[in-house]
Amino acid sequence: MKLASQKGGKDGGLVVVSRDLQRSVSAQAIAPTLLDALERWAECEPRLQQLYARLNAGQVEGASAFDPRQAAAPLPRAPQWCDGSAFLNHGRLMETAFNLAPIPDMETIPLIYQGGSDDFLGPTDDVPVPDEAHGIDFEGEYGVILREVSLGASPQLARGCIALLVQINDVSLRAFGPREMRTGFGFFQAKPSSSFAPVAVTPDEIGEHWRDARVHLDLHVECNGAWFGNPNGGEMSFGFDELIAHAAATRRLSAGTIIGSGTVSNAGGQKGSACIAERRAIEAIEHGAPKTPFMRFGDRVRMEARQDGDPVFGAIDQRIVRAPTPPQA
Repeated sequence: MKLASQKGGKDGGLVVVSRDLQRSVSAQAIAPTLLDALERWAECEPRLQQLYARLNAGQVEGASAFDPRQAAAPLPRAPQWCDGSAFLNHGRLMETAFNLAPIPDMETIPLIYQGGSDDFLGPTDDVPVPDEAHGIDFEGEYGVILREVSLGASPQLARGCIALLVQINDVSLRAFGPREMRTGFGFFQAKPSSSFAPVAVTPDEIGEHWRDARVHLDLHVECNGAWFGNPNGGEMSFGFDELIAHAAATRRLSAGTIIGSGTVSNAGGQKGSACIAERRAIEAIEHGAPKTPFMRFGDRVRMEARQDGDPVFGAIDQRIVRAPTPPQA
């Protein structure tokens, strides 16, 4: 099943999207918003699946062309956004390139931080940034949206709480990162609003590509129209089930919580990178200094996961723009 949120209101309006991403129909008679559906998932999911089957069979009146430009993030705002760093290849490259001390227990305890979830961007929304000097970067990720997860849930139980899969651009401002990491309090200014591909999908939609609680799909990334990388999500060192269990070790996770994988990264370098910082790290290792610049105003990034050549979540296709100056008191 594929679901999206049309722009309008704080939480958007829930629609069901056809498997080929060409048609959509309102699902607001079942649940007005995706968050409401997730909070009543046992009740709403079967009805949404029935509507999805009828839409794909061409049996739904009122269906219309699906326009990703009118889509918000699947959850325009969420109760919680927790982002991991589950691709240890990415962390090792950063340590080597910039002579960083290894993070204790990185091999055995998942890395995860809690980000802002009140203002997610849609797939074609501009990304507003105050200053080019902030080190503007994209980060291609996969993520999961959860039903409620009980405190202390095991990885096995956590896996059963995954309702939907999503594709994410976790925008990063690299100039803020080093100081914020040194404080021990984690990222804040370094992480503005994240962006999402237009469609969230149930795990069964990607078939054999969903296994071991990992998305085994290439994530195709372009910057200003040029290939940047197509790393595969299957190389996560910790699966989403382990990330969820780690997050739920001491607290309950509300329905609508989103867990991110961290930057998709593959060993060997042949499949490129899903963020500029990683490419710069590789350049520093191979050539003694990074060469690729961070993004500037007017630059574009495009990300799309594909299954047998066909898009799964739709594309993130965004431009970096100067943030408007706020009114002064």
